[in-house]
Amino acid sequence: MNDPHGFLKFPRRPVPARPVQERLSDWNEVYAGQARLPLVSEQAGRCMDCGIPFCHSGCPLGNLIPEWNTYARRENWQAAAERLHATNNFPEFTGRLCPAPCEDACVLTINADPVTIKNVEQAIADQIWERGYAAPRPPERLSGKTVAVVGSGPAGLAAAQQLTRIGHTVAVYERADRIGGLLRYGIPEFKMEKRHLDRRIEQMRAEGTKFRTGVEIGSDLDAAELVERHDAVVIAVGARGQRELPVPGRELHGIHQAMDYLTLANRVTQGDCDAPAVTADGKHVVIIGGGDTGSDCMGTALRQGAASVVQLDINPEPGDDRPDSEPWPVYPKIYRISHAHEEARGRRGADPRVFASATLRFEGDRTGRVRELRLAEVEPETRRPLPGTERGIPADLVLLALGFYGPERDTGLMRQLGLTLDGRGNFARNAGFGAETADPPGRAVRRRTGGIFIAGDAGRGQSLVVWAIAEGRSAAAATDRCLSGSTVLPAPIAPQDRPLVA
Repeated sequence: MNDPHGFLKFPRRPVPARPVQERLSDWNEVYAGQARLPLVSEQAGRCMDCGIPFCHSGCPLGNLIPEWNTYARRENWQAAAERLHATNNFPEFTGRLCPAPCEDACVLTINADPVTIKNVEQAIADQIWERGYAAPRPPERLSGKTVAVVGSGPAGLAAAQQLTRIGHTVAVYERADRIGGLLRYGIPEFKMEKRHLDRRIEQMRAEGTKFRTGVEIGSDLDAAELVERHDAVVIAVGARGQRELPVPGRELHGIHQAMDYLTLANRVTQGDCDAPAVTADGKHVVIIGGGDTGSDCMGTALRQGAASVVQLDINPEPGDDRPDSEPWPVYPKIYRISHAHEEARGRRGADPRVFASATLRFEGDRTGRVRELRLAEVEPETRRPLPGTERGIPADLVLLALGFYGPERDTGLMRQLGLTLDGRGNFARNAGFGAETADPPGRAVRRRTGGIFIAGDAGRGQSLVVWAIAEGRSAAAATDRCLSGSTVLPAPIAPQDRPLVA
């Protein structure tokens, strides 16, 4: 076990980010080259190896956090890598992108600062690759069963890797020109450099997973035909239905969905073009939506040379401490500063967010371009605009980061397979991740041995990368059980599981 007095000897010291001005001048990761192993090992020693490690319940994957903390403290990176990979296919993704609900569930959080679990995880994940601990693991034998995975985000990739390693022949279908889903085009390079994604895909190719890009199931390839070709199909298309803002002036030029904007920016860093079709260079940018996507847009706009950036959040500004309604170990809604907020605050000297505010309308110039956004303060409970609080702010580029309502609807995939929606607007599924379908119009779908399974945000709704990976692993276990009669694949969650968020 760890030093039982480590949390008393060492204060919490997160791995420092690169200086603001340095990272604003490039697209490299905020923490590029900052994973200092002696610091990480010291911080891992703060773990108390609790009798009941609540960090497990805070992590959808059930990561063996106390175990790999112990190995990281001793700098036994191979043992730490084995324990981390035992529950997580892609720790290099979660170590960079997950907001670390495990830290808020850490027992130390009750009356002190939690262990820097996320920093330790990222350091171990990086050591996995630097020391050659991520060799491909092809199956010892093939089952003779074939599985199609539709969607190549974290849920689809996790399901594909698990099913390939157990011996099934897996093909992943992706409608975009590259594999990765939102990991590829929705996550900015400064949060996760795409080399981490590329090398994991190459590992999966070496294990036997096949990838088919530029194929939209339901359009380029009939979804019913896909089902007929394979013994099972896993649907992991994500929750890509973007919420709209139906206010006057929405039709003006210069107002874009956040994910469209981020995709264009990522295509530049991927080398597809020299400059994006939509850029923040020299513009007053307003981001509507207070979540992670809005923060990603802010960091992107700052790197593109925006004149100013403001982020509007309809929610009231949270406090610094846990509210009584969100006790430990729940992931609380408290005041948090992202790296992008830190970067914008460094330029303006104040938080770039405007809380408890709602957009009333957009106003434009004679050419039909947006030039001003009219907003008002809102009443916290009803979110109704307060009289007398209306004002305008300059807006040359407006980005709608309002989240996603669920999987895209009325698509060929949905119609041809007869997929239905549950009460939350996601693809309906049963307790075994199996799709609940109606008879599709026009033709019958002949299901072979397995059937159709739903994984990730398509069935859960918009969520975190760590939940997507957990969903992919669990859906893979359900698929293998259906194909083989039993399974040894782990299933960390059930479809009805909910995160520890009030």
